[in-house]
Amino acid sequence: MQNPNKLLQGIGIPHSAILSVMFGMMFLSFPLGTYVMFNSELGDDINFEYPINQFEVFVAGIGFSIPIEVEIGDAFIFLWSTYIILFTIAMFGPKEGFLKTLSSFLSRGKIKMDANYMVAVTTWFSILILISAIINFIQEIFGVSTIPPPVKNDLLQFFYVSLAPITEEIGFRVILIGIPLFALYSNRASIGHFFKGLWHPSTNLQIYESRRAIILIIIVAVFFGLSHIISGESWSNGKFVQATVSGIILGWLYFRYGFISAILVHWGTNYFIFSYASFISEISFISVEDAFSHSLINTMEIIFLISGVLSISVLLANYFYSKPKTSLEV
Repeated sequence: MQNPNKLLQGIGIPHSAILSVMFGMMFLSFPLGTYVMFNSELGDDINFEYPINQFEVFVAGIGFSIPIEVEIGDAFIFLWSTYIILFTIAMFGPKEGFLKTLSSFLSRGKIKMDANYMVAVTTWFSILILISAIINFIQEIFGVSTIPPPVKNDLLQFFYVSLAPITEEIGFRVILIGIPLFALYSNRASIGHFFKGLWHPSTNLQIYESRRAIILIIIVAVFFGLSHIISGESWSNGKFVQATVSGIILGWLYFRYGFISAILVHWGTNYFIFSYASFISEISFISVEDAFSHSLINTMEIIFLISGVLSISVLLANYFYSKPKTSLEV
């Protein structure tokens, strides 16, 4: 039988390389996003000075408007700054840096997913993309299409897909998962402990068994899937299964690896991908919809899918050949 460490190291070389490539692409999306917002003509007669009188927010299954007077560019910079701070934290924490964690994987044959947020983010982002692609493929065989809501303006769309990870992760993960878990498992009633429990439930709460948490994650994920097809300008019904499965993955990430991992994976499916598509649309003089069929986006998708296959292989190999320290470790 093949040595488990050699098997894991064999998978680890291409897996580490492709995660590094994905990390570089994610990092590059920050300047691309600012170019799209402040230098492109994506919005036609709308630019970064466009005033927003209210935010249409859909949080925890409830849609409401927040009255506010702000230019879209200023609001975008706030979102952009929040994401780059979270991205930087993910690069270096919670225990060690991104590259050091990958190096340890290559030398020891075991990936320490909880050692670095960015390793968890890039790994699970690719898994989410792979599973979403499989779901779409199967649904299309049975004639179930996934049609996005109509787009009124491409620049506004880019702004709102950048906003969604924050509002949806706070609503569906922190409020609907984090607070109930704190109520069930917290052994202290203090403000500091409350926010620590919401930041990283499995680490900061006394969760002695994960069954209740998993059931809660699944219920919230179904609610998350429904929210994509029942909101004002919603997706077609084909989005339900994909969004529900994504909700399960994001809920598990929040529970197991903390809020920062869940929000950055969600950021990856929204801002990261749309920053490239919007940039390609601008420089190639094509629509954003056509940009998603561009060769660069197709190449990125291939990288994501390969990474997803490798990531699942790594997780399965770790599961079968490693001895987990706790029942919560993946």
